[in-house]
Amino acid sequence: MKVELKAAGLRVTAQRLSVLAVLREQRRHLRADQILGAVNGHLKTVSTQAVYSALAALCETGLVRRIEPANSAALYEARVADNHHHLVCRGCGEVVDVNCLVGNTPCLEPSPVSGFVIEEAEITFWGLCPACAQLTNSHKLKNTRTKEPDHA
Repeated sequence: MKVELKAAGLRVTAQRLSVLAVLREQRRHLRADQILGAVNGHLKTVSTQAVYSALAALCETGLVRRIEPANSAALYEARVADNHHHLVCRGCGEVVDVNCLVGNTPCLEPSPVSGFVIEEAEITFWGLCPACAQLTNSHKLKNTRTKEPDHA
């Protein structure tokens, strides 16, 4: 990881190394506070500002990706080598990666783009994870069993 930081033009610091290690070890989408907690486990003490600064530098150089699903805190991930998308559960907020849609990057051709040069497409699919879908279906089934019949 030291080599990657240097190649990206960043100074090698304990905070940057630890943040990058946490994201790669966890292999999931993490909020800054979750990263801070894990980094504190590695380094014993690190400031919130140091973690945010490390995240900003890592995102700016492309070593980490920041996503911002609606109604959610920013999330960070170490999967940056491809143009993947995300599926977000409306129930619990779980975020999972979805490989790129069929086609060439950026996956889709938008309508006329007024001279923009498109570099990347960011698509978020919304739905329910299996656990939340099961809970929703169970709740619906329970409500239909206990519902009073209509008497007109």
